[in-house]
Amino acid sequence: MVHVKTLLDTRRRKVDGTYPIIYRITQYNKVYTLASGISIPVEFWLQNASEIDRTYPNAVQFNQQLAKKYVEIRRAVLELGEEFSMDALKAILAGKPKAKNVITFKAFAEELIAEMHQLNKTGNAIIYQTAVNRFLEFCGDPNISFPQITYALLEQFSQQLALQGLKVNSISNYFRTLRAIYNKAIKRKVVDRSHYPFYELQIKSERTQKRAVLRQDIAKLEQLVLSEDKAVERALKCFLLSFYLIGISFTDLAYLTSKNLLDGRVVYRRRKTHKLYSIKLFPKAEAILNELHQPGAEYLLPILPNDITEDSLRAKELINQWIKTTNKYLKRLGNQVGIFAPLTTYVARHTFATSAKRLGYTNELIAEALGHEYGNRITNIYLDSFDKTVVDEMHGRVIA
Repeated sequence: MVHVKTLLDTRRRKVDGTYPIIYRITQYNKVYTLASGISIPVEFWLQNASEIDRTYPNAVQFNQQLAKKYVEIRRAVLELGEEFSMDALKAILAGKPKAKNVITFKAFAEELIAEMHQLNKTGNAIIYQTAVNRFLEFCGDPNISFPQITYALLEQFSQQLALQGLKVNSISNYFRTLRAIYNKAIKRKVVDRSHYPFYELQIKSERTQKRAVLRQDIAKLEQLVLSEDKAVERALKCFLLSFYLIGISFTDLAYLTSKNLLDGRVVYRRRKTHKLYSIKLFPKAEAILNELHQPGAEYLLPILPNDITEDSLRAKELINQWIKTTNKYLKRLGNQVGIFAPLTTYVARHTFATSAKRLGYTNELIAEALGHEYGNRITNIYLDSFDKTVVDEMHGRVIA
């Protein structure tokens, strides 16, 4: 809190016997003064009214000057608020514009990332942090402001990423994240839209390589006996479980509990899209769940401890490590049975869709099973979903 008061400074008597009128500015325990430029004999100062006695020559004019300056100081103090300092106050009184508190790109991005962590949006927070780190490393300036991020700078960043061997979609992910940060900064009035550098920038992407393997390849994996290596065996069973549950993601697998098992179905809301899924639990999948579930564990798979905070950074790290380890073992298993296409956790989802297509099922039905929209998005709103029994019948044939 800053207080302002008009006083006669009786400590400083001038040669002519007058005393200067000052403005005392108090901020907590600190006291500052500003001169008014007016001096009077002590007997003409009305202390309670903080003004000059009207009997003094030109008192009305002097009091008007004092009141006007007092109002200017109070207005400047209110304008500065928590940013008050005497230098800033003097600058405003001298007619200089208040210096804007420039928020750097890094500071704003870190603010967004902190918000994501608070909301347990750990995955997005990691994506944002990775993009920000890569961009600031390229810029070489941690204090770069939003107006300094130009079209030319972004073009140079894109070229640098390409020279470093990044693929088109990886570069696209970085730029979509940077664009999202800039758009949020505009909405929060951190930067004016006139500085927006993405108008002419094309963010390219390309179709990813097909990740499916043949149903015969899945059969080869099903026939493997790996009792000697429990870690590899668990990796294989988790992959097959994902395939048996229509390509459920490993993140969603990790969070499954007994509450998700309802009337012979696995009912869950996908972490990535928040879409609700209801998948028939066939014996193959049920057998793996029963085998992997540990007594007393809240989660059906032995990935997360009971006391984990869901969607926290620690949970994300554990799941990512699990996926990384599983992919390492899957690559080894793929080579062992003669699968030459890269075998990863994500292949289960693609393989389910491809297998269903080869069995003659329509794209619409496959999309329904995977939770995707197919065709015209507006038209889809008015169409009934396929009966669960139709999806279940296809599901059963694909994994049989």
